[in-house]
Amino acid sequence: MQEEMPELKVYMLGTFSMLYGEKPVTFRRNGTTKVLKLLQILLHNSGEKGGIPRNQLLEDLYGSEEVSDAANNLRVTVHRLKKMLAESILPEYEYIQIENGIYKWQSPMETWVDVLEFSQKVKEGEAETHEARRYQLFRRACELYRGEFLPELLGEDWVIISSVAYKKQFTTALSGVWEYLMYIQDFEEMLKISSDAVRIYPFDEWQAMKIEALIGLNRYKEAMDFYEETARMFFEELGISPSARTMKLFDEMSAKMTNSYQTAGEIEKKLKEEEEKSGALYMSLPSFRDSYRLLQRILERNGQSAYLMVITMLDSKGRPAESTKKQEEYSRALHEAIQKSLRKGDSFTKYSTSQFLILLIGTNKENCRQIFDRIANNFAMEHRTWKNYLKYFVSSVADIENNESRIRFKGNEFHWK
Repeated sequence: MQEEMPELKVYMLGTFSMLYGEKPVTFRRNGTTKVLKLLQILLHNSGEKGGIPRNQLLEDLYGSEEVSDAANNLRVTVHRLKKMLAESILPEYEYIQIENGIYKWQSPMETWVDVLEFSQKVKEGEAETHEARRYQLFRRACELYRGEFLPELLGEDWVIISSVAYKKQFTTALSGVWEYLMYIQDFEEMLKISSDAVRIYPFDEWQAMKIEALIGLNRYKEAMDFYEETARMFFEELGISPSARTMKLFDEMSAKMTNSYQTAGEIEKKLKEEEEKSGALYMSLPSFRDSYRLLQRILERNGQSAYLMVITMLDSKGRPAESTKKQEEYSRALHEAIQKSLRKGDSFTKYSTSQFLILLIGTNKENCRQIFDRIANNFAMEHRTWKNYLKYFVSSVADIENNESRIRFKGNEFHWK
């Protein structure tokens, strides 16, 4: 009786790898060559897809490259792939079949491809009407989705198109899983899948799911810490201007932050800064916005003066600087200069790659110029010319709602003119 052959497993989500039974399939040749790319295209179009037409294969393999004799190049690449497979641990076999202009992957053993099963499970889940079965199908799809499709080839058109489609399917599956887990209140499983989603797509706002799961598990401290980490990532490290949708997301997350019963002393201890710091208080943008709104209300009652200052970093042409590695260095230096130059009662935040917002309490407009000069001098302490790339605008907080003000900070949007 002939011994059953091990299964060939192909992984394309997150990274590319192959296992024959329990053994990794490795190739001597460079993994970025056309030969390996041809193998990936054939495997991606295997199974029920039934192969790939020759014209499409040429398009996917060579794209916009200038190839003098594409047909001959393809023949040579197929020959090299056959040789590469023959030198591997795979059994000897004619793995590449060509029938009526269709190129196919064919193997003597069962060939399993993760992305093909993933896509199939999502389709089955969408068609399933029974809630528990639909959940199981979507859950399996989420388990298979370990990362983006062939990230090593994300510059290739066919990979980009496929990757977008698979990401959309992942969103469908994850949303279906989340909806079911919310219904049965399985917060442990919710935490697991949301953590995986955040790892794969850290800027796609899956953080709200993870925070909701942590709150459901009464792990409030972890939820708050993760909220702060998320705020820093979006508004500091990326240096992006927040959209109304993102600000709303943070509002929703913040509203869910509740704590278990504590004594007054314990609450006071938690509210204190972890360590005494000199200079101004740095805030995440959502916290700064809330502080600004509270200050507006206080000023209406006591008449104290307060100013909102906008400091903008410019490029050599006098335009707001764009995000570059050098610009990140300037941004860090300006952050330190602002913190060093202001009093403890003042606060500031980073609004974008090139802009910082500062709340100055108990000062007047004339002093604002002196404050800016102090910041600029500290900023340019080691490089005197740096101060030439800063400009500022300032407006009384009481006047900002006035249509004549050059600075506007309404709703979730900030503007200056």
